[in-house]
Amino acid sequence: MRGNGVRVLIVGGGVAGLATVAALRDWGATIDVVERAPGPTDSGTGIYLTGNATRVLAVLGLREPVADVAVEITRQRSANQRGGRLFDIDVTALWQGVGACVSLPRAHLHRAMLAGVGDTPIRWDRHPVALSEEGDRVAVEFDDHSIERYDLVLGADGVNSTVRRLAFDAPAARDLGQYAYRWIAPRIDAEPVWSVQLGRGRQFLTIPISAEQTYCYYNDGPVADRPGWRDEVAATFTEPVASMLKALDHDDSTLHAGPNQEVVLGAWSRGPVLLIGDAAHATSPNMAQGAAMALEDAVVLAASLAAAGSIAEALRGYEARRRPRTDWVLNQTHRRDRATGLPPALRDLVMRRLGEQMFRSNYGPLFAQP
Repeated sequence: MRGNGVRVLIVGGGVAGLATVAALRDWGATIDVVERAPGPTDSGTGIYLTGNATRVLAVLGLREPVADVAVEITRQRSANQRGGRLFDIDVTALWQGVGACVSLPRAHLHRAMLAGVGDTPIRWDRHPVALSEEGDRVAVEFDDHSIERYDLVLGADGVNSTVRRLAFDAPAARDLGQYAYRWIAPRIDAEPVWSVQLGRGRQFLTIPISAEQTYCYYNDGPVADRPGWRDEVAATFTEPVASMLKALDHDDSTLHAGPNQEVVLGAWSRGPVLLIGDAAHATSPNMAQGAAMALEDAVVLAASLAAAGSIAEALRGYEARRRPRTDWVLNQTHRRDRATGLPPALRDLVMRRLGEQMFRSNYGPLFAQP
């Protein structure tokens, strides 16, 4: 079907929402985008995009703008908390034929995607407060009390989705018992390597995101932002962890902290309302697949709408096609989280012997087209 005469509302102006705008731009529909934030921001930390994510950016015509402001990551290195090497992965070879793995400031990714869909206006500082079905359409009431009607409403508004709360009888996102800290520190290693140190049930990750900056990620147990956590982390892990923490002594404005959460739903659509990206299937970040799955959602949704005879048929086909892949990612994140909770001696033995094999099996199905 063509989108001529179809009105689509995308709630959320992040990766999932903007990717969907780009994917649907030639379909012919009238697309409105609303975003609760007051406008684009330069805040945030970093993001790592695996090869299946950059493959979709190429499909959407967004690969070059992102590559221009990104660092290409060539290797991933895993060590224990004392710095003992566990295994390395040549990610260039691993993702060959799929796409490059890159990292960059999250704000730079957002700006590149905004520029790529610049002909589609975004209504900032606006969000829905009520959704009601009217036959095959949805009446949407916004926070300014205006009401508009749409043939398709897409909830691309993240793990704590407003659309999910309004349209679905579903539980809130589930805490995973991990409290994560993210911040930006100066880059001290010229090599473009993704590096992680594994403690028991915790990890410290560093990724270069520009010539000057490193993205730091640390996840702990469920205790939220407890006093003295920085001293404890510095004492637990080896360098460059202490150096990365010192960046917070000089400027802690880049620090973002909060629980890791996941979203598991029995259905992603209700009538002509569909959830995409983290709103539908958020997971632990240990596979670095949040953005990738959102980008893939966009291109698969566009293909499903183009191939189907109706919106209802398209949404059924979309979910049938996407669920096996997102379920795979969910299951792999659970396995990887369990592995980090093993006793260190056993974990190190397993990782040294089987780490590379396990890593390749985690990602293998994602090499195929979504």
